[in-house]
Amino acid sequence: MRYLPHTEDEITAMLGVVGVDSLDALFADVPADCRMAGPLDLPAPLTEWELDRHLRSLAGWAASMPERRVFLGAGSYAHHIPAVVPALTGRAEFATAYTPYQPEVSQGTLQAIYEYQTLVCRLLGMEVANASLYDGASALVEAALMAVRVTNREKVALSAAIHPAYRQAVATALAANDLEVEELPFGADGRTRVAELPTPGALAAVVVQSPNFFGCVEDLPAAAGAAHAAGALSVACFSEALAYGLLPSPGSCGADIVCGEGQSLGIPQSFGGPYLGLFGVRERILRNLPGRLVGKTVDARGRQGFVLTLATREQHIRREKATSNICSNQSLCALTAAVYLATVGKQGFRELARLNRDKAEYLRSRLAAAGVEARFTAPTFNEFVVRWPGRGCQARERLLAEGTVAGLPLGPHYPELEGCTLLCATETNSREDLDALVEGMTHD
Repeated sequence: MRYLPHTEDEITAMLGVVGVDSLDALFADVPADCRMAGPLDLPAPLTEWELDRHLRSLAGWAASMPERRVFLGAGSYAHHIPAVVPALTGRAEFATAYTPYQPEVSQGTLQAIYEYQTLVCRLLGMEVANASLYDGASALVEAALMAVRVTNREKVALSAAIHPAYRQAVATALAANDLEVEELPFGADGRTRVAELPTPGALAAVVVQSPNFFGCVEDLPAAAGAAHAAGALSVACFSEALAYGLLPSPGSCGADIVCGEGQSLGIPQSFGGPYLGLFGVRERILRNLPGRLVGKTVDARGRQGFVLTLATREQHIRREKATSNICSNQSLCALTAAVYLATVGKQGFRELARLNRDKAEYLRSRLAAAGVEARFTAPTFNEFVVRWPGRGCQARERLLAEGTVAGLPLGPHYPELEGCTLLCATETNSREDLDALVEGMTHD
């Protein structure tokens, strides 16, 4: 009973209040085959030091850096995080802050979110950004639903080169709302064939990811032009926000909605979360923006203040009339992204993006010289697809046993790319790591 706060007398009293005489009677409505029979099958208790040793042994099984050479990207990227980022975001004022419903006592949190929104607008080239969403996939779902509301149309054209998990999330959400998804194929260069828009008169949005799942840089101006010619909104998404340190912002390329994953902005990979959904729109469609928006104003005495604005759209107020069921934001993750961007700065962000691009190009050129050619011809950012010759599966298993995770096999996600591998290189991979991967992939 060490970890249970209630005594037997207290339990009996509570059961009496609800009108049952035992715990079994309390749970009688739960089917018997769904209830556990007997106690939990737990091992014997450990001391603090034994438990610490056990957890460290479990952690040793994880293929994580720097103990392993990891060349995985595909939506989650290894980047160095300046020490100042966790030092600031871990302060109690931020780490323990509750949802800022009362602006008069939440000025610090609201100002931090406002600064985050400003930085996201600059990064994505948009006029308005919200206070963040859950992650890249849910942000894309919200973008598709927003486009449907704005255009009053019921079909979304989705590039097949978008992250498979993102596409699945969109397909699930739209099917639940009796909306249609049509797929745009990708060509031999790895880019979406936006010229092949299906039934343009019914389209609410044309959605393209750049850099796409294969690392290929899409022609966003062409995608935006095709969308607007069809009377639809142009939606640009991304999984690697760092790319916009080098590439033109989606807003400057004509996108109406930009959304994606912000994990690269100072957030650890952490086995897949919590992550951060970035979301920016044109001001003319602001009223359909999902989630929260923090605004800056002045009080009756002319003093600057920050408030939640347009919050009536949120689910906790408008309920079934809300534009979205998002009634919160990833506030601490958004703060982390803001601190990271402010720490790295504009020039540092550009230099870091260039370093990532150069690392991947070095790896691609070395592989090409060794006879492993890239599958697609379009320019890429920090990841690319190769067709692994010979016994690729055996070589991958051998490399894994040696401590190297040699990319992501694409066959399970794209049957037409069976035998192809997605490789990623970031600033965390040294030249020695890259050379070792080339040797391991081409060694008989």
